[in-house]
Amino acid sequence: MADVFRARQPRIIAVANQKGGVGKTTTAINLGAALVEQGCRVLLVDLDPQGNASTGLGIEADARTYTTYDLLLGDVALTDIILTTDIENLHIIPATVDLSSADLELMSREKRTFLLHDALRQTAIEALDYDYILIDCPPSLNLLTLNAMVAANSVLVPLQSEFFALEGLSQLIATVREVRQSANPELRVEGVVLTMHDSRNNLSHQVEKDARDNLGDMVFRTVIPRNVRVSEAPSYAMPVLDYDPASRGAEAYRDLAKEILARHTAAA
Repeated sequence: MADVFRARQPRIIAVANQKGGVGKTTTAINLGAALVEQGCRVLLVDLDPQGNASTGLGIEADARTYTTYDLLLGDVALTDIILTTDIENLHIIPATVDLSSADLELMSREKRTFLLHDALRQTAIEALDYDYILIDCPPSLNLLTLNAMVAANSVLVPLQSEFFALEGLSQLIATVREVRQSANPELRVEGVVLTMHDSRNNLSHQVEKDARDNLGDMVFRTVIPRNVRVSEAPSYAMPVLDYDPASRGAEAYRDLAKEILARHTAAA
């Protein structure tokens, strides 16, 4: 599996949902770790000013000398921005609250929606030989998220298994369609992954049925369960795959990574 996508451009996936609290950052971290387990080299780009993906991978605040703010708006070498994590072959470009002001600064820039696209396609990144770049987007459809969509090959949408889950999804898909028409014709929806699914709860099953009835094959077969080990792992600055490798949450993210890799292998 390790060399399936080697010698190609890395596949860039934006993990996005304008709703907060849907498992977006958790999915970005654990999908990255699961892809590494499958033999891939992965870069996680923390594009959320809250910096939770950075914290969740053990990057202390004082270690974030350069961040995604510098990637977008600074003049800093890419190799100085990328940090290693405790997980071999999983690297990160961290974020801090400084990124919250980037939206205003981006407004005055020419090609303001292409800054991340250009940053992730410079020669220096090719030499790092990544298979996947995952972008953890902020919980809004702002200029940062638009930058992620313009830069990405696809958008992965975590969907919480709760009431009103499907509300707002149409807006996100409409935004993907607009970006495809205006700036990134290759952009597609990677898929929708149901998160925080409680198999004991009738509502979770109803949300899953509604999602599959409305979206069909766009919904991944893999469902991420509501699992206390997944919730605990960030407080130990670890993906759940390292915190409790045998947990239901860890196994689910492994299954999601395998499902994504299988789709990409079939499409190659």
